[in-house]
Amino acid sequence: MPRGAKTVTVERHRAKDYKVVADNFYNGAKVAAEFEYWNAAGVLIVHAAIAYGDAVTIKYGGVKSKGEDHQQLVNLIEDKVAYSEERKKAILQLNKIIAHKNSVSYSGDIYVRKDIDKLKKHIDRFRDWVLTIL
Repeated sequence: MPRGAKTVTVERHRAKDYKVVADNFYNGAKVAAEFEYWNAAGVLIVHAAIAYGDAVTIKYGGVKSKGEDHQQLVNLIEDKVAYSEERKKAILQLNKIIAHKNSVSYSGDIYVRKDIDKLKKHIDRFRDWVLTIL
């Protein structure tokens, strides 16, 4: 377990529930983008990525990150899922998404189509990896 990680134990079979939640956020982001609600789409992409990450750590470790520091989620994935080039690339995508959490949600920054197109690329790549290991 990464040092200082705040986690909560979750039964491994619940990983599929977190994937369903993630899929809801992911599909909600698509709908928000169709209506040009760019910030809403961005928030939903961020939450989808976090829920997909939680599904992974629950399946592989029976735990999920607890708290506001989403870097802990990244650390948990690194701790629970064996190293591979695919994992390395997926974590890079997750980090890029998490970097947007505060700006898309709380900063008053206005997101536009190109911002969401970029985030969409990251979530699609991360999600593809998650689906291959779940």
